[in-house]
Amino acid sequence: MRPRLLVLYYTQTGQLRQILDSITSGIADKVDIDYAVIEPAKPFPFPWTALQFFDAMPETVAHLPVAIKPLHPDVLNKKYDLIIFGYQPWFLNPSQPTTAFLQSEFAKVFKDTPVVTVVGCRNMWLHAQEKVKEYLCNVNTHLVGNIVLTDNNPNLVSLLTVIRWSFKGQKAASGMLPAAGVQDEDIIDAQRFGPIIYKHLRDNNLIDLQRALLTEGGIRLKPGLVILEQRGIKNFRFWAKFIREKGGPGDPERAKRVMMFKNLLLVAIFILSPITSVTAIIKQVAKRNTLLKDVDYFKQLHYEKGRI
Repeated sequence: MRPRLLVLYYTQTGQLRQILDSITSGIADKVDIDYAVIEPAKPFPFPWTALQFFDAMPETVAHLPVAIKPLHPDVLNKKYDLIIFGYQPWFLNPSQPTTAFLQSEFAKVFKDTPVVTVVGCRNMWLHAQEKVKEYLCNVNTHLVGNIVLTDNNPNLVSLLTVIRWSFKGQKAASGMLPAAGVQDEDIIDAQRFGPIIYKHLRDNNLIDLQRALLTEGGIRLKPGLVILEQRGIKNFRFWAKFIREKGGPGDPERAKRVMMFKNLLLVAIFILSPITSVTAIIKQVAKRNTLLKDVDYFKQLHYEKGRI
């Protein structure tokens, strides 16, 4: 009997669907695949204005769910052998539609079904994945694999391209800047993961799946990313609370604080980022053993509350 897979995801730009299609392309003739899209009842804008984009930060960080459309009953009533769950981080957390789904009644589709998470993002994903792990634990499922695809351009270059994409809707290269997002060749090359997933599912050996995915480069993680996320998430939590004191999403009373956050964040990235990178390197040397343990932890699947 052919294995039955569910590919469940939220994507705003379509890039994550490309990644998921690439992963499953090599096994589409060996398995039965259903696709289900997480859809907010009110779609988020794209391209964004600066105010819209940064105004989404507080509720994202606070994990306050937006209304989402129901998952189709046919999907909820089926039993799957594996779920491939794709999402993007927003502000170091799962995107609002992802969080909303994981908190909803529809998350019961995960119950007692092994899950492979697939992350497509600019570069920072550690805290978001930890929160997804936590939600999956709450619905009694078993995470058996994680694949992460990131933009491999230098940090400031990838930031400029994602700003162009998010605020102008332009993904393609322009001027001296390359195309935004995960590189096309990396998306195409992600097809190597599909046969690995299929083999371990067929052989009833999902316990060894993550090890095989890592061997094939399923996660590439630099130690400095751990330090940067540890700093970043603390600041985001402070600003999320500070902004929400002035009202909910779109409230004019909080607009000044939202733009203050935007300006300080851009200063931190463009001006303080080089200094931060130097201090991160120093910490990498001073805390090498601890960081190596952290890197190993974030590449694995078990969940320890408060790790980041």
